[in-house]
Amino acid sequence: MDPQAAENEIGKLKKEINYHNHRYYVLDDPEISDAGYDRLFRRLEEIEGRFPDLITTDSPTQRVGAPPLTKFEPATHTIPMLSLSNAFDEKDVVEFDRRIKKFLRRENEILYAVEPKLDGVAVELVYSDGIFLVGSTRGDGITGENITQNLKTIKSIPLTLIRREGMGMPSRLAVRGEVCLGVSAFKKLNRKRIEEGEPPFANPRNAAAGSLRQLDSNVTAKRPLDCLCYGIGDVLGVNFTTHQEILHMLSCWGFKVTRHVRSCSGTKEIIDYYRHIMTIREELPYEIDGLVIKVDDRILQERLGEISRSPRWAMAYKFPATQETTKIKDIIVQVGRTGALTPVAIMEPVIVGGAEVGRASLHNQDEIDKKDIRIGDTVVIQRAGDVIPEVVKVIISKRDGREKKFRISQCPVCKTRAQRLEGEAVHRCLRLSCPAKLKESIKHFVSKRAMDIDGLGDKIVNQLVDTKLVKDIADLYSLTREDLEGLERLAEKSAGNILAAIRNSKNTSLSRLIYALGIRHVGDHLAKLLAERYHDLKKLGEATREDMEEIYEIGPQVASSVAEFFSQEANQRVIDKLLSSGIIFCPQEKTDDREFKGKNFLFTGTLSSFSRDEAKREVEKRGGRVTSSLSSKTGFLVAGGGPGSKLAKAQSLGINILKEQEFIDLLRMETGDGKN
Repeated sequence: MDPQAAENEIGKLKKEINYHNHRYYVLDDPEISDAGYDRLFRRLEEIEGRFPDLITTDSPTQRVGAPPLTKFEPATHTIPMLSLSNAFDEKDVVEFDRRIKKFLRRENEILYAVEPKLDGVAVELVYSDGIFLVGSTRGDGITGENITQNLKTIKSIPLTLIRREGMGMPSRLAVRGEVCLGVSAFKKLNRKRIEEGEPPFANPRNAAAGSLRQLDSNVTAKRPLDCLCYGIGDVLGVNFTTHQEILHMLSCWGFKVTRHVRSCSGTKEIIDYYRHIMTIREELPYEIDGLVIKVDDRILQERLGEISRSPRWAMAYKFPATQETTKIKDIIVQVGRTGALTPVAIMEPVIVGGAEVGRASLHNQDEIDKKDIRIGDTVVIQRAGDVIPEVVKVIISKRDGREKKFRISQCPVCKTRAQRLEGEAVHRCLRLSCPAKLKESIKHFVSKRAMDIDGLGDKIVNQLVDTKLVKDIADLYSLTREDLEGLERLAEKSAGNILAAIRNSKNTSLSRLIYALGIRHVGDHLAKLLAERYHDLKKLGEATREDMEEIYEIGPQVASSVAEFFSQEANQRVIDKLLSSGIIFCPQEKTDDREFKGKNFLFTGTLSSFSRDEAKREVEKRGGRVTSSLSSKTGFLVAGGGPGSKLAKAQSLGINILKEQEFIDLLRMETGDGKN
């Protein structure tokens, strides 16, 4: 066989095998026996073995696994993978519908697409000209982990999209889906693990998550994973008018989608469908934990936009959680990064919703008091939304008089008196150098948007704190080469680079230092406003709440948080150490009278002249703001190379679109550099 003949036969075999994969794993309707399929697959392997140069990434033989990775690389989502807000009862659904109608200023019923909410692992699958390119986890919504090799082992994920006559093929397509294990496959997998002496997985979701995060994709390939797709991210070359049209096209291109999507006009039909799904829940092949309600019309979705990290046009309607009874053995307090003191119930372990639960968050002192929760109480617990264990109620009849009341009085680590800021339910430890907060405080302090000290990663920060070389953030400026070279796995060159980065960080702006201090509610934008108003830390520390509230965008919550922070003597000592270390403040850019004031910018695509952070700084120092999502309030969309779907959306909304050079020209004009 010559190379041309081999290439022709490989093309035919790939097409035939992909067809049968789709019939078997997606449609559940095979047209060929297992033996017949195996003969096709072995023939393809044989030819590719003789002509390895003809092996492509979309070949069915490439699903079987690849050499193990040492770690997962990051993968950034062009459009963020947002989380959903939750509804737990009919009132929440009615309120969701009311908010949408109010926002859209309409009284007639909204058409919703309602579908089961799979209890799996969210992933994004990116295709370029119909070929599977990159697959990643949701991560934090902005950046996930590149698990392409593992996703390729899942048979229901097409490596090549099906081309159909009369249907367009997008040049780029990001598909969102849920990787999960079917109920029967999960039971079979657990039986096998028990037979082999391995611990069983707690539930299908844990099994799917563990399988996807294997560094060796050959292990993932042995797990019976499936993927059902429910939507898209960015797409180029194809337009959709409704969510249900998206699902139909995904199915046509070869993706597996749920068969239980229903159009519901108004809340009554949604609630009726919810009750129907509840009755057939146990008959479904996959575990679901509720329904997802989405406004079907894509134009209305665009108008509704998003709130924080959730779309305004969608909501998860969760099923009631499984409940169990147990006993609280103790209540401890955990300290968060911002000093939040969270009471946690330590309980006699019980199985709830397929997972062993031994702890439950009690949220805050008000929650404890409202439910009258005491150490020694017998309580009903549930996994709220099938995720977070919580104490539902106390069984008063089980009390015998030995139960103890609990109150948050101090930080359990540094023993500083717990503070409760005005308008907040949470108690906090406000001591800047509290050991429980210190590691996270240092990581924030050295981050790029704060003091920008490169080289101080998590492992080095942990060692610095554990060895007591750094007892507060100011101690970073007294570190020596000998201190750093004494740390594990830190070479002499790396130590020198870190010390240089620390020295360089002394030339900074006041706003960066304010942001780096990690004051509750003060992000980099509010830090700039405070720096412009007070010009130095001493004046800011002496400012009253009332004075700060006179600043546009500074409200009572922020003013209270700043005042409380500077009132702590321990914090003042750290600030004094920082200032005595030789920090020099560069002139602060004013935004009050700048030309970009009140204008919102959004960036899409790759910028060649500067990074996104650099571009953001250029906008902000001219008084503008940079947003992460597109809306009618967006003033300018700056389009770099390879722009995503935001470009087409901006065009449809009539938003001003700037090419990168036009953006640069605008910056020059604003500073006067471009004027004659």
